[in-house]
Amino acid sequence: MISVEAFEEIDAPPAAVWEILLEFDSYPEWNPFVRSIVGHPVKGERLVVTIQPPGARAMTFTPAVIALETNKRFAWRGQIVVPFVFDGYHEFHLEPVDGAQRTRFLQRETFRGALVPVLLDERQIERGFREMNRALKDRAEGRLSIAH
Repeated sequence: MISVEAFEEIDAPPAAVWEILLEFDSYPEWNPFVRSIVGHPVKGERLVVTIQPPGARAMTFTPAVIALETNKRFAWRGQIVVPFVFDGYHEFHLEPVDGAQRTRFLQRETFRGALVPVLLDERQIERGFREMNRALKDRAEGRLSIAH
């Protein structure tokens, strides 16, 4: 099992960050890592997710939504090929900071399976997480400054 994670402090409340996170249609406009998500963020639903790690080709998979807690947590579980060969548990976690005026955002993926040591480039995935987190921060803070 290998976990990759990246944190970002965002000067926007969790509700504002959450709203952007679930606006799947706008991902191509701002998200450099998760290029698209098609589907509905509902527990048990299958999504069609396309990611593009920095310097790598895009990859599309169909994870199932396994957790959805408004303004707090969104998670899915996916696999490549067949179960237990290359499985991923992906989580976005939002934690209120400073009386919920700010958000500590965590993006984490836990990988399991026989092919994980062969196929996974941890540094590339972490870089993708960091790029997405920064883009999410810029979008949330930019949206908040326009509203004020």
